[in-house]
Amino acid sequence: MSVLVLHRNPFAAFPYRRWLDGDAPGLGERTPYPGDVVVLAARDKILSAGEPLPSAADHDLTHLELFDTLDDPAVPSRALALAERHRVTHVIAHHEADIALAARLRERLGLDGAWSADIAPFRDKALMKSLARRAGIEVAAHAVPPHAAEARDFAARHGLPVVLKNREGYNSIGLTVVTDQDTLESQTARAYRDGPRRDLLIEAYVPGRMCHVDGLVVDGRTVAAWPSQYQYDLASFGVDPGPRVDLTLDVDDPLTPRLLALVERTLAALKPAGSRLRTHAFHAEVFHTPDDRLVLCEIACRSGGAKIREVFEVLFGIRLAVHVTRAEAGLGLPEVHGAVDERGLLRPRGMSGQVLTMKRPGLVRSLPAVPDEEWVRGFWLFAEEGQVIAPASGSADFLTATVGSAPTRAECERRLRDLGARVHAATKIVPVPEDRPADAS
Repeated sequence: MSVLVLHRNPFAAFPYRRWLDGDAPGLGERTPYPGDVVVLAARDKILSAGEPLPSAADHDLTHLELFDTLDDPAVPSRALALAERHRVTHVIAHHEADIALAARLRERLGLDGAWSADIAPFRDKALMKSLARRAGIEVAAHAVPPHAAEARDFAARHGLPVVLKNREGYNSIGLTVVTDQDTLESQTARAYRDGPRRDLLIEAYVPGRMCHVDGLVVDGRTVAAWPSQYQYDLASFGVDPGPRVDLTLDVDDPLTPRLLALVERTLAALKPAGSRLRTHAFHAEVFHTPDDRLVLCEIACRSGGAKIREVFEVLFGIRLAVHVTRAEAGLGLPEVHGAVDERGLLRPRGMSGQVLTMKRPGLVRSLPAVPDEEWVRGFWLFAEEGQVIAPASGSADFLTATVGSAPTRAECERRLRDLGARVHAATKIVPVPEDRPADAS
């Protein structure tokens, strides 16, 4: 029994050996994991979080190998070689960009867990929308145009704005909202300059506020799930210097049961009988339109980014990363306690949310102090004073993150907005001095 981990996140929050050993709440007596723990990690994600580079010895790992990025084309063959050398029996991946490789490795080696066909409906947005629409779930009009002419024809039929995105993209990287004809012409010319392609999705723009539903499925049954609502535009990460607030919905909000029901229908549509995807987290994004419709944007079979995992822990006492790590390692899961509702889902203990600020380029002169309010359930800084940082490369490239709690959504929003304003005021980033290299860190 040995595990291979594909790790594309900051490292400090993922003590894999401890979790595999059962050193987590709800697991009872600690039982040392008997096999090897092999990790391939992304150096860029660790450094961008301001963390020191880890070593295998420091984290009690059998083998730790760092790549500049896990997009390195050498990663798949290296992962396979290490899996064979260490007789890996399970593959673990938490990040959206790595679950397809994890599935291919399991399939190649004949291992337990989700295989490629199981995760394809959650990675391929075109397939996802086709299956959802077939199940009667509303999605935006969309197409996969092989040529620029088809993309322009789609925009002419459906009108501007339209959204261009990679059909297997994540973190809003490469996503563009096209609002005028000139931009459409330039974007399509750039997108198709190398010829036909089948990896670009074009969608009709859906107005309204973006909601998200996050949850945990255990052995095919959803045991905990809850909706939240972004108070900002995800795609604005590159131009939004202010606080970005994300809030859970109250129990008595009329949207709450509607969103939970929609996501259950979506999961059923994307996981046919016989699916190997049995225990997993999920993160669904849904538009709530001005005329009160719910339109599925997309859903992933992994936990949400930012600090959604920490918000989920405030709501339910469930640490999604621990559950997923142990499930993908074929180990027992922590016990889940709490009152359940008429759907059999855990009831939240209160409301929660997060306030985020994005990185922006320059020299970091000052950063906020750690807040000491008792309702602050976590605070993270992803840069240091004196560091030169680049602009945000995606919607998950944060400068600061805070998770808070409150009895109600309204009180949670008031607390987070006040704190976000303080964080923003205490942050000072200035242009890089001419005598200092722009790529310093």
